[in-house]
Amino acid sequence: SDAIAGVINYVLKTNFEGVELDAQTGISSRSDYPVHALRGTFGKNFMDDRGNVALNLEWSQNDSLLDYDRPRSNLGRITVPNSANTSSTDGIPSVKEIFDARFWEFNPQGVIFTTPAPVPMFLLGQQFTSAGGIAAYNPGSIQGVPFASGGDGLTYRELAALRTGVERFSANAIGHFDLTDRVRLTGELLYGRTEGTDPYAAQASNTVLNNAASGSGVIAFTRNNAFLTPATVAQLTALRPAFGGGAPLFLSKWFDDLLPTREGNQVTESYRVLAGLEGDFDFAERNFYWSATVSRGVTDGRQEAWGVDTARFNNAVNAVRNGAGTIVCAINADASTANDDAACAPINPFGNGNVSPEARAYATVQTGQEFYNVQDNFLATLGGDLFDLPAGPAKFSLAYEYRRESAKFVPLEASQRGLTGSRVPTVATRGEYDTNEYSAELLIPIIGGDVTLPFAQAVDFEGAFRRVKNSLAGSEDVWGAGLRWEVFEGLTLRGSRSRNFRAPTLEQLLAPSRTALASVGQDPCDADRISGGPAPATRLANCQALFAANPSYGPLSTFQNPAENFAAALVTTGGNADLRNEISDTITYGLIFQPTFAPGLTLVVDRIEVDLTDGLSPFTPQNFMETCYDSSPQPADICSRFTRDATGATATAQTTTFNAGEVTYRGETYFAGYTFSPGRFFGDADWGTLDLSIEATHTAKLETSVTGFDLTRSDGTVAIPDWTTRFDARHVRGPVRLTYSMIYLPEVKATPTATIENNPNPIIERNIRHSVSGQYDFGNYTVRAGVINLTDEEPSYPTRNHGDILGRQYYVGLNARF
Repeated sequence: SDAIAGVINYVLKTNFEGVELDAQTGISSRSDYPVHALRGTFGKNFMDDRGNVALNLEWSQNDSLLDYDRPRSNLGRITVPNSANTSSTDGIPSVKEIFDARFWEFNPQGVIFTTPAPVPMFLLGQQFTSAGGIAAYNPGSIQGVPFASGGDGLTYRELAALRTGVERFSANAIGHFDLTDRVRLTGELLYGRTEGTDPYAAQASNTVLNNAASGSGVIAFTRNNAFLTPATVAQLTALRPAFGGGAPLFLSKWFDDLLPTREGNQVTESYRVLAGLEGDFDFAERNFYWSATVSRGVTDGRQEAWGVDTARFNNAVNAVRNGAGTIVCAINADASTANDDAACAPINPFGNGNVSPEARAYATVQTGQEFYNVQDNFLATLGGDLFDLPAGPAKFSLAYEYRRESAKFVPLEASQRGLTGSRVPTVATRGEYDTNEYSAELLIPIIGGDVTLPFAQAVDFEGAFRRVKNSLAGSEDVWGAGLRWEVFEGLTLRGSRSRNFRAPTLEQLLAPSRTALASVGQDPCDADRISGGPAPATRLANCQALFAANPSYGPLSTFQNPAENFAAALVTTGGNADLRNEISDTITYGLIFQPTFAPGLTLVVDRIEVDLTDGLSPFTPQNFMETCYDSSPQPADICSRFTRDATGATATAQTTTFNAGEVTYRGETYFAGYTFSPGRFFGDADWGTLDLSIEATHTAKLETSVTGFDLTRSDGTVAIPDWTTRFDARHVRGPVRLTYSMIYLPEVKATPTATIENNPNPIIERNIRHSVSGQYDFGNYTVRAGVINLTDEEPSYPTRNHGDILGRQYYVGLNARF
């Protein structure tokens, strides 16, 4: 797709001979995040150089990182409503920062409530110990629901990993054989395997924040639970006399010992085989080239993580003693019970580290899905010279391409049966589509060769047209037109205009729906966000109307949705069968200046303008909520994608792909490079060569709209800095190469609408990173080493992404050629 992305062309080596081996290893200055890579390339000509075959093998691996592993993420920083704020004009932010953020409502030991609701007055003030007793519970400095600063609650750092681990292996074989002087047989084979590992992919919890309909609500327990010791029962009765009479207490717990592992894995294997013929022929005193290829590509993958079997967990957590005094599941205590489950092993939920291996095996299941995609492709091309013009021959290229894509998504058994969470089954899905594409390209030299004019050494026109017939998404006509004008030697102007499109993928259309507990992102009706958004007055009015119609939500001025920071809502993720094609119109124009009076100097400037409609965007619950409350009138289709419970917390929500309105982009790219020999300034001494270059991207405007009228400018923010700049200096002298690089990110706004009234850090400072490297060639060997982020610069406060969260990294490598 050329809709937004740039296009990069690769030229493959077709006659590689010999052996090339390469190895590199690296590690951070904190002795973590090792990164390793190996590569081997082998090639051979045969049959008097009529044929060649080459094989390339590559492997790489990096570990995962946690929030604890970096100073910025280890702060446990979040923002909460600021009680010191008095108005929208007092210069006091509506939110404040807290550190060591924790969920005061639960922890791995188990926090005890008298009533199953996230209200501080319902805390008994006790937590369980690992030995099954109770101890005083410190909730920290409570900042509303669900956060506190400090205390004994679960740390915010446990929610997600900072970086996932990835291991990759790929094998590529390419070859050709000249059947005749004018016909060549070609072939390609590819195998790739990628395994991603997320150490915090899964979590198990039964808390006062969890929706009861999720099947993982708070655990009610009485004095009759067999895992409670008499001493603990006595302590709890002293604190809550009704407990001694049989009334329940409520355990709010995040399990650290229930799942076999929190780790989730995704393994993807890809295969591709291609065979083709290519050649050329002469006709009517002209030469033409042609090619025909067929290929098949297959992607086979599996996503999996551990989950809790809701029904089995409920069986196992209800533990009693049988007639022999043995702790058993209540359903097995009476031999006459029809619902016995001989495999049930009782769970001890009190404290941490008390779930037995048998109970863990009984109550947990693997969840996830397998997916299988196949692409079959046929491509035929014909091109050559059409006719001669005074400035040179006009050239053409014609192509026909047929592509068939099929996919199937098969949930794992537990997911298909709906054993976890709210017990909603995930249904296997499959689908396919095919396309017929016809394209033509034309290159016409208008001025050039012996035909020149003042200030016009050469002028070329390029045109392209493509007709695409997609069996699911319909037909599209796309085109492009461009002009290259060489004003004089060293100065070339260029410009183009095109219409492009992107069709939705089978996964975007047909991915199976699955429902699980998840966070919903930021709620625009939170007290700290009601004055933000692209239309603050509209958001505020819509949220005020919502709370006026639902008094049980409480005051809007202090509301904070607990489902935005913890997996407390039932989020349904899946495809969207109603997607349309994404369409864009693109204009680019610029110049290349390589002045003859300054050999080695190159200047390149390009302007890019993109107008996109019906953009295919991954819509999260936050996107649906923002669109709902930032629009007037509120779109019913969007607002129906989520629901709230009696407290205002998000109860259900949806994640899917959506045709997300419009995107307007305006920007420029700049490049300046100068290659020279420093020695010429010092009596032509042998100082080698010095290559200086600077690249900059300027985003002058990035405006997006979900509904077509709620325009939001995001340029000049952390998400889209208005400038990104890179400077490189490379010095080569004999076998030595030294390189210095600098990456510059400017001062930006935290969000498009950030001010001191709604953000304690509305302006994010600039960020500058430096890297150095060097290599030495000796014979067939090259040794290299370098330091990335030399000064260990953190991302600009308080972000994790306006800069490099990894910090300083070292690497060393060796290349050998034979």
